[in-house]
Amino acid sequence: MSLLTDVPTSTDESRTLHTDILIVGAGPAGLYGAYYAGFRGLRVAVMDVLPQCGGQISAMYPEKPIFDIAGFPAVRGRDLVANLVAQAEPYGPRYFLGERAAELTHGPDGLPVVRGDRGTTVRAGAVVITGGIGTFTPRPLPAGEDYLDRGQVYFVPEPAAHTDHDVVVVGGGDSAFDWAATLAPLARSVRLVHRTDRFRAHRASVEKVRTLGIEIITDSEVSALYGESHVEQVEIRHRTTKATRLLPARTVVAALGFIADLGPLKDWGLTLQARRIAVDTRMATNLPRVYAAGDITDYPGKVRLISVGFGEVATAVNNAATAIDPEAALFPGHSTEKEN
Repeated sequence: MSLLTDVPTSTDESRTLHTDILIVGAGPAGLYGAYYAGFRGLRVAVMDVLPQCGGQISAMYPEKPIFDIAGFPAVRGRDLVANLVAQAEPYGPRYFLGERAAELTHGPDGLPVVRGDRGTTVRAGAVVITGGIGTFTPRPLPAGEDYLDRGQVYFVPEPAAHTDHDVVVVGGGDSAFDWAATLAPLARSVRLVHRTDRFRAHRASVEKVRTLGIEIITDSEVSALYGESHVEQVEIRHRTTKATRLLPARTVVAALGFIADLGPLKDWGLTLQARRIAVDTRMATNLPRVYAAGDITDYPGKVRLISVGFGEVATAVNNAATAIDPEAALFPGHSTEKEN
C-alpha cells in the first residue's frame, strides 16, 4: 500500500523524502511503530534528534535491566533497543538520526510536511509523534563544563570505555547510582558525590552501591576539575565546613537530572495538556493526519509505561493507515496469519 517515492531536491545538502508514515522519535514506541507500519505494508521514516536509536534508554540507562516488558522477566535496555531495531529491519525503515523535527506544515493536498534542522524534508501520508518527554537536556555540572568530552560526561553508553579509570559520579538519583554500580566492576575506583544525605534513587539502588563498597560522599559538591588535556583530579567541597578534598578522576559522570522541553513541537499547533500532547482513543491529535503515542501523550487514565506505548503506537499506525487509504481495514489481522 506504499503511496510515495523518494524525490531528491535540487541541492546535495537537503533532500525531500516522500513516505507513508513519518515517526518522530526513535525510542521504544517509535521503533515498534516502525515495525508495525512495515507489517501493514507502509513505508516508514523515523526522525530523532539523538544520534542513536533508543531514546532515553540508550541515553540514560542502556545497561539497566527493565522488568515491565511483556514476555521478558528482565531485559537489558541496550538489548531491548537492538531487538526493536531488528524487528523493524526487514521492512527497511529510513532513519534520520541526529536531526530535530523542526517544523510541521500541511501541503495543498492536506498531507503533513515535516522539515528537519539538517536539511531533510519529509512529506508523509501521516505523522506519528513518539517523542517521549520531548528533548531532554542534561543539567550541567558548573565546575566541569570546560572538561566536557575531556573526561566529563553526562551518559555512559559504553561502560567498557571507562575500564581501569578512577571514576567520580555526581548526583543522587537512579541514573547516578545505576552508573556507579555498573562501572564498579570495571573501574579502578568509583566514588559517588551528592550535595545532601538524601537520595532520589530507589532504596534498592542505594543499598546495591553500598554493598559494592563504593564510597558515597554526601553534603558535598564538585567545586573544580583539574588536568591538562584531560581531567585528572576532582576537587569537592563540603557544603557546611567548606573543607576541600582532591579525588583522582579520569571520568566524571554528571548525573544531575535533565530538563525536558517539547522544543519546536510547542509551535506546531498541537493541543497540549501539561506539556503533553492531547490525543483521542485513536491516538489522533487535533491536527489532521497527525497522531501521537507513548509518554508524550495525555488522556484521562494515561499510564506511562513502555508496554503501554507499544499498544498506543500500534493503535496510531492502524488508524493512520485508514487515513492514508480509506479502503484499508483498521485491523489488518494477526502477524501469525501472515505468510513468512
